[in-house]
Amino acid sequence: MRGITLGYLVRRIGVFLFTIWASTTIMFVIPRLAPGDPVQSMITRMQAQGGHVEGSAKLVAAWRERFGLDDPLYVQYFSYLKSMITFDFGYSLSQFPAEVGTMIGRSLPWTLGLLTVATVLSFLIGSVIGALMAWRRTPRLLRALLPVSLTFTAIPFYILGIVLIYIFVFTIGLFPVSGGYRSGLEPGFNLRFINSVIQHGTLPALSIVLASMGFWALGMRGMMITVAGEDYLTLARAKGIRPLQVLFSYEVRNAILPQVTALVIGLGGIVGGTILVEYLFGYPGMGALLYQAISNSDFTVIQGIVFILVLTTVTAVLAIDLIYPLLDPRITYEGR
Repeated sequence: MRGITLGYLVRRIGVFLFTIWASTTIMFVIPRLAPGDPVQSMITRMQAQGGHVEGSAKLVAAWRERFGLDDPLYVQYFSYLKSMITFDFGYSLSQFPAEVGTMIGRSLPWTLGLLTVATVLSFLIGSVIGALMAWRRTPRLLRALLPVSLTFTAIPFYILGIVLIYIFVFTIGLFPVSGGYRSGLEPGFNLRFINSVIQHGTLPALSIVLASMGFWALGMRGMMITVAGEDYLTLARAKGIRPLQVLFSYEVRNAILPQVTALVIGLGGIVGGTILVEYLFGYPGMGALLYQAISNSDFTVIQGIVFILVLTTVTAVLAIDLIYPLLDPRITYEGR
């Protein structure tokens, strides 16, 4: 590949593998430092729902043995690494006999659909706003109105979600309040189901777009100001190239590289979901699943979700690092 040496590629893959190992090791340690026993927590919930559980002490002991929680830590650790490598995440501690892989498989498409659309829209809208804010030829009225869009950046996702629910659900009644689709519908690729999914996903996506597009706008504006005095822009204007072509082909193209990096990393991390937004809207995504797993001290579900999140994020970082020379010929990792 142009601009990349074999030595650099080997080092980057080494860093990639080390990052995955270090992150998964940390995720093995952290849940076990938290107070409480996941099996005992499950028994406590069962007692709260159905009263006395006969032989609870024996049940706890049997379940701890079933999940290997009585094994020495190093045995648990190597068993955990093996399960991560083979993508065999085992069974959920809190929803046994449900398999972690099946639970993730049900939740992942919802999060990917919601956050991919929301992240890309936020990136596009924010980048255009930032570029226009820095462009010298932006009309005065538009230049005065654009900064208003940044006010939403100061409001957290979940606060915006509450406001949107109050306005569009309880006041206007335009959108449903929670869920991924209307109850009673059979999931499938048909117009009724797709329309219901769009209706249920609009408010969560809107809260994310409104709250995050300001960050993209500020980043793009800063980079546009950075490249504004470059010689190639002066040359382009001197050659009589149209202002809009100068804006998009010269200014935006050179200013957007850091934005693309952040976008790829953001897309790599969307599998973790937006916990509070999904919980607030009752959306059946990875964020809601992770929240439930943390609440129930469900080690296996937490580890499975975080492992996939780490894997996708570091893969995205590796990918953007390797394709940078293709995006900008000035970037090269070849030895001099």
